[in-house]
Amino acid sequence: MAIVLETVHDRLPADFEKLEVDARAGGHTNMTRLAAELTESPAMFHRVIAARVNGALAAIGGITDEPASAQQPIWRMRRLYVHRDFRRRRVAQAIAEGLLHVAAGKVELVTVHAGSDDAARFWEAMGFGRVAGRAWSHQRRA
Repeated sequence: MAIVLETVHDRLPADFEKLEVDARAGGHTNMTRLAAELTESPAMFHRVIAARVNGALAAIGGITDEPASAQQPIWRMRRLYVHRDFRRRRVAQAIAEGLLHVAAGKVELVTVHAGSDDAARFWEAMGFGRVAGRAWSHQRRA
């Protein structure tokens, strides 16, 4: 199984709707939010990366400035979603590593807000540490 990463520029992939439908079926609105944000404010993203497996759109995720105020520039991982048919195949890891590579040398810290215990375990496996009292749940050095 080959994971192919693609940079998304100003338009979501043509088959993005499949990810959005899958996300909504699972009670997640982050793909709908990504579609709106990329349409209304594409410059907010430093990078959006889509992952394909055997040609099918398997996942997508982006990185932006951290919206909470901070003393130094910080970026935040945002809108990472993997279609349920492609979970536990290192697809999310591939996107996260790609986004971390983009952040390297540009900022010192990358954050994420893990919305569930499963997400928290994923980010911790990616080297992010839990934090308290911040607008984000986890952080790591870029």
